[in-house]
This record gives sequence, C-alpha cells and structure tokens, in this order.
Amino acid sequence: MDRMRALIDRFVAWSPVLLLGALAALTYWLDAQVQPPASRRDGSSRHDPDLFLQDFKAITFDQFGNPRETLSAARADHFPDDDSAELQAPRLSLSQPDRPMLTISAERGRIDGDRNQGDFTGHVQVERAAAAAAKDGQPNGPVKLVTESLHVTTRDQRVSTDQPVTIVEPRGIIRGRGLEFDNKAKTVRIKSQVSGTFQPQEISK
Repeated sequence: MDRMRALIDRFVAWSPVLLLGALAALTYWLDAQVQPPASRRDGSSRHDPDLFLQDFKAITFDQFGNPRETLSAARADHFPDDDSAELQAPRLSLSQPDRPMLTISAERGRIDGDRNQGDFTGHVQVERAAAAAAKDGQPNGPVKLVTESLHVTTRDQRVSTDQPVTIVEPRGIIRGRGLEFDNKAKTVRIKSQVSGTFQPQEISK
C-alpha cells in the first residue's frame, strides 16, 4: 500500500507537467495543420525554365509514319510547373491526308503542356497550301492570313483570334476583325468589320 500510495503521489506531482506537455504537443500539431506547405527549393513551384533548346525541330508522326506536326523555333524554354514551352520565332506545320498543309509562323509562341493548345503573337502568318481543284473547276488556291495574335488547336487544326485580320486568296483580299478558321472543314468565319476586294472570275467556254 505504501508503494502504491507513493506512485499515486508521484503521478499527482507530475500531472501539471504532463498536462502542459500534452497541450504543447497539441498546439504544435494544430499549428502544423493550418500552415501552408513549405515551398520546394528545386524551382518546380515557380514559373522558371528548367531547360532550353536552340534551333530545334520536332516532328510528330501518325500511326502510318507520316509527319502530322512539325514544330521548329530559334529557341524554346521549357517550364516544369505547367509543362509549357515558350518559343522564339516558332514555325508550326500541321498536315493530314487529303487536307492542305497549314503552316503558322510568328515572332513568339507558347505551347501548353498537352501540346494541343498554343498561342502565337507578333506578325502571325498562317498559310494554307493549295488544295485539289474544287467541284466547279476553279482552283482551290493557297490562302494566307496575317494578324497579331492567334490561338491554335493543333489536333482539330483550328485557329481563332479577336484581332484584325487580313486574308489573301486567289479571288482577292478580305479584311475584318475576329476570325475562326477550320482547316479540316475548310471554313472561315470573320466576326465583324468585313471588307475586301475581289477579282472577277473568267468564265470558261
């Protein structure tokens, strides 16, 4: 009994210290839960480039081994936080069987991490190669588009902009503001302020 009484007295004597220690541990745990995660020091959480390439050219092939996308640039900087790439003097060519090739060039560009979305700025030029003759016998000649910024969806081969555009094609010149162009469907929609000049077509005898 005396030994048990001594243990109880000792526990009672130390109980304030144990209580304070438990409170301190609980306070530390609660503080750790509400603090933001510590930033990593490897640069992956910042929008800083981790590598760059100069005078590069990359080609993506389809299942039959034919070139589907060709991307080249004077310089490309890769960013690990979102896997995007910023380009200097980019040139992107999109091709598909039975479709005219589409080539986009600009002073600057940015490609998203999934490589399906891209933005081009600074004297953007889009050139669609000549296609096969149309059903009416008139040539479906090359088309050139000039603007200052352009959004591109590579898989769908669609481009769009809200900036002024100039389109040059065999029949004449078209100007406007805002554009949606579908290379696969071969359709163009100019959103507003449309004007242009057309050359009369010769009627074959």
